[in-house]
Amino acid sequence: MDALAAMGKYLRTLKSFSVRADTVTDEVLTTGQKLQFAGSADYLVQTPNRMRADVRTDRRERRFIYDGKTVTMYAPRMQYYGTVPAPATVAEVLMVAEQKYDIALPLADLFLWGTDKAGLEDIKEAAFIGPAKIGGKACDHYAFRQDGVDWQLWIQPGARPLPCKIVITTTAEPAQPQYAAVLTWNTAPKIDKGSFAFVPPKGTRKIDIAPTASATTK
Repeated sequence: MDALAAMGKYLRTLKSFSVRADTVTDEVLTTGQKLQFAGSADYLVQTPNRMRADVRTDRRERRFIYDGKTVTMYAPRMQYYGTVPAPATVAEVLMVAEQKYDIALPLADLFLWGTDKAGLEDIKEAAFIGPAKIGGKACDHYAFRQDGVDWQLWIQPGARPLPCKIVITTTAEPAQPQYAAVLTWNTAPKIDKGSFAFVPPKGTRKIDIAPTASATTK
């Protein structure tokens, strides 16, 4: 738990960063068969209120741009985009996207660890498994358990305790599907004035992004 807290504290000191996640996601069919899909997520962040996220899987591609005032979702394959007003921070944007619009961006916990929204009180068990290497880098391997979820985290030791890999197992489902992400960090990315601006490409149409029915009835 101390290692998790130290990692969260360090993440909150980062003024800007980019991180790439190479992901693998299990999906379970109604027949019980489990399928696996590869993907990636590339974040460019300038705290507290700038973010660009490019999320790709075998089946879809989305870009999210947060400029401090609005969030734009762009679907390059389908050539549409939508823009909605945004709250004041990246963490709030990710929470509103999921709760109000049912849009879950990968690895949102990266922006919650080190805050009072981290949910550490939900952890029932925690264990240090041992040293490991992820992508050739030394990491410390930890395992955590909470209701319905087991998850593992590999953290870079030393003064820069960045997360190297995360594996989440949904134990509440009989097939126990997993989500895994290997992370590659840059804590000094190049950022220019156009990094968080969206200019609709020619031929792209604008659509409305509507809140979910549950969000509108609250």
